Amino acid sequence: MTSFLALLQSSLLALVLAVALPLFPAPPAWAAAAAADVQRYVCAGEPLQASVYRGAVDAPAIPNSNGGTVPGGFIVLEWRGVRLQLPRTNNAGVPSYTDGRWWWQAADPAQPTFAERRGGVTTIPCERAG
Repeated sequence: MTSFLALLQSSLLALVLAVALPLFPAPPAWAAAAAADVQRYVCAGEPLQASVYRGAVDAPAIPNSNGGTVPGGFIVLEWRGVRLQLPRTNNAGVPSYTDGRWWWQAADPAQPTFAERRGGVTTIPCERAG
């Protein structure tokens, strides 16, 4: 009797999933393209992981798409137990990211520029890990 109930439950679950899954829309096309490009660095002697998300275009009149990123993209920096999500700037040239306090730009991918503005600007030395 117990195995019959288990079989019935799994069959009902399979039926519900078969009917329900087509009702949910597929993720947008940009979601697959938004998968992060992950880079690892050492900044001020500690590991930093930078994950660039290309994002959707939120300002099509701004023509800056250098580095394969467009306005609407962002970077997530994980460093010293903190996770920073910095939006991409609309500055021309190599993509840069800032929230007004933290700033990141990898004009030289081997030694990106990482800085914090708190009163003055403190540049944090970084280099590619490995």
